[in-house]
Order: sequence, then structure tokens, then C-alpha cells
Amino acid sequence: KVINTTTVQVHPPDGYRIFRNGEYKEVQYSFKEVFNIGGTQKHVFDVVAKPLVDDLIHGKNGLLFTYGVTGSGKTYTMTGSPGDGGLLPRCLDMIFNSIGSLQAKRYVFKLDDKNGVEVQCDVDALLERQKREVFQTPKTPSSKRQIDPEIADMINVQNNCKAEEVDEDNVYSVFVSYIEIYNNYIYDLLDEGPFDPIKPKLPQSKILREDQNHNMYVAGCTEVEVKSTEEAFEVFWRGQKKRRIANTQLNRESSRSHSVFLIKLAQAPLDASGDNVLQDRELITFSQLSLVDLAGSERTNRTKAEGNRLREAGNINQSLMTLRTCIEALRENQTYGTNKMVPYRDSKLTHLFKNYFDGEGKVRMIVCVNPKAEDYDESLQVLRFAELTQEVEVARPAEKPVCGLIPGRRFKNQAFREELSRQLEIRGGPIDGDRERSITEVLLQNFPPMSSCELLDIHDDQTLPRLIEVLEKRHRIRQMLSEEFSKNVHSVKGMLQELDSSIVSKENYAQVKMAERDKFIAAQKTEIERLEKKAKTLEYKIEILEKTTTIYEEEKRNLQQELESKSQKLQRQVSDKRRLEARLQGMVTETTMKWEKECERRVAAKQLEMQNKLWVKDEKLKQLKAIVTEPKGSKPERPSREKDREKPLQRSLSPPPVPNAPPVRIRHRRSRSAGERWVDHKPPSNVQTETVMQPHVPHSITVAAANEKALAKCDKYMLTHQELASDGEIETKLIKVKWASNQAGRQAREFPKCVRKRRSSPSSRSPAEEGTESEWTDVETRCSVAVEMKAGSHLGPGYQHHAQPKRRKP
Repeated sequence: KVINTTTVQVHPPDGYRIFRNGEYKEVQYSFKEVFNIGGTQKHVFDVVAKPLVDDLIHGKNGLLFTYGVTGSGKTYTMTGSPGDGGLLPRCLDMIFNSIGSLQAKRYVFKLDDKNGVEVQCDVDALLERQKREVFQTPKTPSSKRQIDPEIADMINVQNNCKAEEVDEDNVYSVFVSYIEIYNNYIYDLLDEGPFDPIKPKLPQSKILREDQNHNMYVAGCTEVEVKSTEEAFEVFWRGQKKRRIANTQLNRESSRSHSVFLIKLAQAPLDASGDNVLQDRELITFSQLSLVDLAGSERTNRTKAEGNRLREAGNINQSLMTLRTCIEALRENQTYGTNKMVPYRDSKLTHLFKNYFDGEGKVRMIVCVNPKAEDYDESLQVLRFAELTQEVEVARPAEKPVCGLIPGRRFKNQAFREELSRQLEIRGGPIDGDRERSITEVLLQNFPPMSSCELLDIHDDQTLPRLIEVLEKRHRIRQMLSEEFSKNVHSVKGMLQELDSSIVSKENYAQVKMAERDKFIAAQKTEIERLEKKAKTLEYKIEILEKTTTIYEEEKRNLQQELESKSQKLQRQVSDKRRLEARLQGMVTETTMKWEKECERRVAAKQLEMQNKLWVKDEKLKQLKAIVTEPKGSKPERPSREKDREKPLQRSLSPPPVPNAPPVRIRHRRSRSAGERWVDHKPPSNVQTETVMQPHVPHSITVAAANEKALAKCDKYMLTHQELASDGEIETKLIKVKWASNQAGRQAREFPKCVRKRRSSPSSRSPAEEGTESEWTDVETRCSVAVEMKAGSHLGPGYQHHAQPKRRKP
């Protein structure tokens, strides 16, 4: 996503996570210029390549290369498409638009095999042209040659762009060459050796050498002198057809090599007359522009490459890695002031362009990015590396040779010749050779012929007067010619003075204009300096704001992480609380059900007890009635009850106790030596107390429910009752009852002690308390009043008697 003209933002595709916690991470990268999807080839050329072409014409070197993942559009950016040419045809068009009328004749500039150039005279250049035409296949002149329609569409850019301030006193010549770096070997794409269909000759790799100026060049590379955009692009297209491309999983026509198109411009000044080129080799300026289309970096596991494709991908990635290593080393040397060795020789690509990275010219990179989700990781690496290269700034001043001649001499001499011819036309037209010859012949014909000068007779008085007359006539004609010649001389001198004055006035006007322009340029420079200072201030503020933003983002990220941790902790607490509530709710529900059952059982027991009391009262009334109505010796009759109820009623009934009489057991009293026996009543719902403080019950009969048989055999009764306390602990109560029989055969119970023992619930005990004894609390409650109970009644779980006063007879 393009944020602005200098910033691009990259976000991961759907389903891609950067961190383990599943957060998305968006990254921003800043560049000198960012072109969006709608950017045109012309816009890219104006921003990136046009300054490099301008520097080339002014004698400076330049390097432009495209970098990116396979299939991101590097070759399209460099070459373009029919009807919309890329950077290369636009660069060629700008060069020839700027120097079109200032080009030297073919072979005036002659390249040597050592990356140098020398100047030949017109005669040697003519001989060289004739020699090339004899030994080479004659070709149709470039003006009459039919251009390939595909090439015509490519170069039809209609840019009409020209460089500014082109030196018009120089002559120029353009040379192009085209090479490729394949598997770390250099091959010449313009090499046209003899083709043998039976044994095709493999292309020979080239070697790199260093010239006397310590610049690297490809030895033995074919360099073609071109005079037009069409001719230059035709040479490029001829080499492009030989370039190695292949079909891969990522690109149908993937470049398997790094291609380098070299444009060399030679320029030399004219002599003082403005007609011939100075042949001083030190005055020749030789500049170079390299247009590099790098092969795309790719992952072999994505391309499924095998064999040659795998080897090619490995060499491509290795050369690109060496390029990155060299730039990182340059950045480290520049940033920290170190002198770390830059490994240029590890790859032919970096070794060839070593001079550019050392400051011999400008280097510009176009980063091509494909928004495909599959290229996300590779695109991040490309953008990170491209942003890093912006910090490398190495510049070396270019030394331009000075010839010491007056500038503008070419057009001054041309203007002088044009003005002279115009003045001659005004005064009678130009004097060509035939007309001058005819005038001379007319003048010579007008001269009177010389008569014979011999005096044969002493008395001859005619010969000398005739000779004197002829000589006088000739003298007059000569005077007339001299006067005419002096007039012509004066007229020509006046014309020259007028021309000189006009030239001086034009020079003065030009100087005034130059002074005004210099003032304007100085004002512009001042404004530029002010804007640069303002830009630096704004950049400093932007840097401060970026740092502040980074700090705030870090704090925001930390606070978000802290908030997430606290929210997770709160969620855990809420979940623990819900689990505890559910557990307590279950316990409360279970306890409620138990208590409901216990209450139902107690109500049933109470009803049974009240029925028993009612039966006892009825029996007593019947006995009293029988005692009152019957004589004393008779036995009391049984109550009119059913037979199955009479026996238990008789056993349970006893005469009213005698006041202040001690309780007496009906059955035979055993001796004390036999010991006391207990009924240990433990309901099945009891929970083990898990403590060493267990009640000691000697000679006990343990029962789950109290019955009459067990009570008849024992002297004492103990009930273990458990219930849930309000604090969530289990409270255990031990209810002890002592039996006694009175004289009437009734059994009475005494409640001497009620022991409560409380045990913490397992859920409330900490892990450190596991295995330790539970906490017990003994509470004794004494009852001093005996309670009458039916022998057949029993105490259920949790049942506790209340003291009731004895009823006496009226």
C-alpha cells in the first residue's frame, strides 16, 4: 500500500502470522520516490533515468539497475512494451535528441582494445569507412533501411526530451555493447562469429581487465558505433534474442542471467576555426551509462528447479548476495569510519561495477515489488535491502578537460560565413570561379596589345609614340583596377567592421543576459539553500517525531501486552469463581436434599412418637378405669387393639415413674466387672474425619441404623452426626446417651455430653496442609433432666433431644 510519494507499507497476507500470539505486523519502508500501480514509464524515466543521461552527456558515468523478485517486472521496466517503451529506449532517444546535429562522422572516433578512444582525421576516417565497406557485407544505409515494426513500436516513445547546456563546440559519437553474466561467466551477446550448422561453436566467455585509469572493462567485447535511436535499439534487440531465458514455476519467461547494456559517449572539442576535431587524446571525454537488468532472486523450493535451472538459481542468488554484502560493507565503512575490505571479486557482477561503488559515478536502483501473497517473505528482504542502500553515499568529483579555446566558436564561424555570403549577394552576388575568370579575361582583353618595340630605322618616329600611348592606356587601366580593388577592400573592411560590431553587440547582449541569468541562478541557489536548510530542519523534526512515535508504539505495545495478561488473569479468576460457585451450588443442592430427607424422616419419627404417646395415654386411661371399676385382685385387661400391635405396646408401656425414684432396669443387672457396652450409630452418609483424634468406644456395636435389638444389649448409645457449617467446613457432632431402667420397667435416657468436632473440608485445605491432622473443637453440653422415651424409638442421624420435664400423676 502506497502511503505517500516516499513511503510504502507492507502488511502480511490473510492467514499469515508474524508473532506467536497471532498479531499482524505492518512494516513501512521509505525511499526517494515510490511509484504506485498507475505510474507510467515516462514518469519513472523523468525521475530516475533522465538525470543519469544528462550526466552522461556532461561527461559523468552512471549505473542504473533493476532489482526484485522473479516476475516482479524488472525486464518490463527496462525494455517496455510495444507502444510504451521502457527506460532503455527513452535513454537512447534523449541522447540522440541532444547530440543529433553535433555528431561526428563515422569512424572519426576509434576505440582501442584497452577501454580508450582516439581521434582520427577526416582522411583516415574516410579510409576506414571504405575499408569497412570492402571487407564487410554491404548493408543498406540506415536512412533507407526498413525498421522492424516491433522495434519501431518500442522506440516510438514520442518523448522529445533533450539535455540542457550541451557543449556545442564538441563533437560526439555513441558506442553500444551488450553482455550478459550467466553462471558467473561473461558472454558477448553481439558476437557474430561464423556459424557452423554441423558443429555449432559455443560462445566464448570474456574476462575482466583494468585500464590505465583503474576502471574495469570487458576485454574483447563487441562495441558498435551508432548514429540514431533506431540503429542503437536494433543492436540491443539483436542481442536480446540471444539472452538466456527459461520457463519456471514463477515466470513463463524468466531471465536466467544478468544483462548489461553499455552506452559509451565520446566527445572532443573543435579547433579554433570550428571545422576540425582536435586530435589531442587528453582532451577527449569518455563517459559511460550502464543499464543492468538483474535476474530475479527466487527460492528453489518454490520454483521446483532441477538440473541446469537449479544451478542457474544458485548462481543468481549467490551474485545477488555478494552485491548485498558489498553494499553493506560500504555502508559500514561510511557510517563507522572503518576500512573494511569490500569483496568485489566474489562475483563478476560486483567486480565489473567496482568503480561505480567507489565513487566513479552515480548509482540508482529501481526496486520492483510484486504484491503476490506468495512473494511476501522475498519482498520483505528486497525492500529491507533497498532501504539500506540509500544510506551509502560515495561521490568523486569529475574532472573535465579544458581546451583553452573561446566557447561558441563553431557557430561564430558559421555565422561569419553566412553573413559574408549574404553581403556578397547584396553587392552583386557571390563570385564563383568561372565569373572571376571571365572578368579577368575581359580586363586582360581590354588591355591594348603591346606593339613592337624594335627600332629598325633611325628616323622612325612612330614606334615610340605608339608604345607610349599603349603604356599610358595600360597605366590608366591598372589605376582603375587598383582603385576598384581598394574600393572593394574598403567595402569588405567595412563589412567586417560592421560584422565585428554586431558580434560585439551580440556578445555584450549575451554577457548582459548571462549576468542576469547568473543573478537569477544565484537567487535560485540562495532559495535552494534556504529550502535545503528548511528540509533538513523538517527532516530532523520528522526523525524526532518518528523516534517519539516509535517510543509511543513500544509503550502502547507493552501496555497492550500488560492489558492482555491482566485480562487473561481476570478471565482465569472469573472461571475459577464460576467453578467454585458451581461446586458450592452442587454442595448446597446436595446438602438441601439431605436436609429435606432428614426433615421428612424427623417428621415421620415425630409422628410415630406422638402416636406412641397417644397410645400410652389411652392405655393409662384404660388401666385407671380398670382399677377404678374392678376389684383390686383382678388383672388389668389388655387394651382393645390389634394383636400385632399389642405386644410392642406392652413392651413399650411402663407404669408412671415414682417421684424421686432412681431408674431401675427391668432385666437382670449385670455386674460392673463385665464392662459397659456402646451402640455406635454411624449413618452411611458420614465422611471420614481423617484424624488421629478418634473417639474411643469400648465394646461397641457399630450399626448404620438404630434398632431395638442393639439397644437392648447395650448400656450407652452414641450418634455420629455430620452437617455442613456456614464457612464450608464439615461439622461432626457426637451425641452420647446413657440408658437406665426404673422399677416400673420403663427405660430412661440421660444426655450427659454432646461433643462437637469440626473438620475442614478438603476443598478448603491448602496443599501444604495435606497429610496433617484436621482441626477439632470439642464442645461439651450437659443435660441434667432425664427424658422418657419409648424403648422402641430410635435416634436418627442428626436428631437431638431437648430436655422435657417429667409428668407426675395428679
